[in-house]
Amino acid sequence: MEVGLPDKAPRLTRPDGPAPKVGIVHLGPGAFFRAFNAVYTHEALAAQGGDWGILAVSLRSTAARDQLQPQGGAYTSVTLSPEGPETQVITAIRDVLVAPEDPEAVLTAMADPAVKIVSLTITEKGYCHEPATGQLRLDDPGIKADLANPAAPQTAPGFIVEALARRRAAGLPPFTVLSCDNLPSNGVLARGFVLEFACARDADLADWIAAKGRFPSTMVDRITPATTEADVAQLQATTGYYDPGAVMHEPFRQWVIEDDFVNGDRPAWETAGAQLVKSVEAHELMKLRCLNGTHSTLAYLGYLAGHETIAETIADAPFAALCQHLWRDEIQPTLIRPEGEDLPAYADALLARYRNPAIRHRTWQIAMDGSQKLPQRLLGTIADQLARGGRIDGLALAVAGWMRYVGGVDEAGNAIDVRDPLAERLRAASDSAKAPAVKVADLLSIEEVFPSALACNPRVSQAVTEAYQGLCQYGARAMVARLTTAERTDA
Repeated sequence: MEVGLPDKAPRLTRPDGPAPKVGIVHLGPGAFFRAFNAVYTHEALAAQGGDWGILAVSLRSTAARDQLQPQGGAYTSVTLSPEGPETQVITAIRDVLVAPEDPEAVLTAMADPAVKIVSLTITEKGYCHEPATGQLRLDDPGIKADLANPAAPQTAPGFIVEALARRRAAGLPPFTVLSCDNLPSNGVLARGFVLEFACARDADLADWIAAKGRFPSTMVDRITPATTEADVAQLQATTGYYDPGAVMHEPFRQWVIEDDFVNGDRPAWETAGAQLVKSVEAHELMKLRCLNGTHSTLAYLGYLAGHETIAETIADAPFAALCQHLWRDEIQPTLIRPEGEDLPAYADALLARYRNPAIRHRTWQIAMDGSQKLPQRLLGTIADQLARGGRIDGLALAVAGWMRYVGGVDEAGNAIDVRDPLAERLRAASDSAKAPAVKVADLLSIEEVFPSALACNPRVSQAVTEAYQGLCQYGARAMVARLTTAERTDA
């Protein structure tokens, strides 16, 4: 985002002082990277030093370069806390390149022996893979072009493999490829696309990367709203300088990293609060079920109850009680405690995040693409609870909330703008019958969403049907209150 330079506003400039040499090349210097990776690295450098400066590389857009280069790579990190914004100038970025303008400069930097890590926040599309299988799409136009002309790559796989090929030819060790995208098993995914691309070029190169390379998985978590012109203007009013590269984010952050780097070379990110562990799988499941599962629950039921944001929803006491019930009685019993985690404390931190009024996370936005999200966020937890004979009433209410939502009409009779790849099919299933039990049965029969073992389970169908009938009769808020009140009465 770029805005016009206000009158008499000095631009932020990099503070004087020694700057670290580049040790990390990062592909994809968007807002999340600046609010997350670069902040951790800045604080690790302040704590322990080292040559871990970052060369940021945009694979397409010039926006990051245009924002940051005039400022020497410096920018402002703005923490949106309930007490008010807090600012910190981040100086971990040494320079910004735009890959299409000079791919050779990017490859030269990645092949430099001083570079130990190439990190990624390129979004799912940047992996050029088929999400259903995880395999590289060799027919992708960018991948085909990179295989035909390796010295002038366009894609992340093309840049990484060509740079690794140059390092191998020079007798250098590979760099660690560190995926920081919000994808499960992201290191496994990155390793897969690198090895498949390398194999398509040179089997010996692929074998060398497989033997010598490292691809640690990570779990990343920090809400980063898009920076607006109003945010930039407010920052200028507060600080007296103009910074179009500023990023906004919540106070909370969590970075869990598998400690598996080539020659053990990495910044001391643990000094900035990162968690270095043997495996991130348990952390990923914790986040998926505790955070994403309750986010979806609040999105559907909160929207139906007339709440616009998560903060507004959680301020309504029954919804806070619902989250606490879900965490304690239905979600956490299905989890293996991740290394270094306190599950009740994690849930408390989530509740505090949800209550932050400075983060306007819209229920409608989180409700998008529910047919793709439900299996991972809610249905897996239900299956595990069924296997252990545990409660599913809160989870069933969440699923019923989704069913009511995709019907396309809210409790006041207003149309809902349902954004989902299966929106038309879901609406047709919802409209197929007037009786709630039949609607639920028709929606449960959609195999793309519900595994047959779950859809045919009598406990599931009964619990979801009863919850759906209650939503139709009493409304979302009343049903949430009923569940949480009954729980308090039982206790």
